Amino acid sequence: MKDTINHSGTIERIEGDTVFVKIVQQSACAGCHAKSMCMAADSKDKIIEVTDRSGSFQVNEQVIIQGETSMGLQAVFLAFVLPLLLIVFIIVFGTDQQWNESISALSALVLLAVYYIILYLFRDKLKKKFVFTLNKTKN
Repeated sequence: MKDTINHSGTIERIEGDTVFVKIVQQSACAGCHAKSMCMAADSKDKIIEVTDRSGSFQVNEQVIIQGETSMGLQAVFLAFVLPLLLIVFIIVFGTDQQWNESISALSALVLLAVYYIILYLFRDKLKKKFVFTLNKTKN
């Protein structure tokens, strides 16, 4: 059995085979009883697109979104780890080539911008790789 990540959410809208589910992403301390007095506790609403061809879901229905843990690890790698490695690489390379520090830093920022543009251009391919499934909640 594969490890999965589950989030409960509410169906916002349905367009064809795409179901838009709103989930509430909470910080680790959002469940704390002192969160009203603390500035660190926060939560954000996120809309997740899920392809569903069954037609068995309705707007405002409570559902559970399920994804594999490996997808989360891949997403963290693509969004945070790889860009950090690219920045470190270009700064070390620039230092080795005796570039000015500001040129190395600017080069790192340009490389980072290009990297995220490439990710954006491949978003449709990434959507096919990061697939979520919908399940009805058990009442």
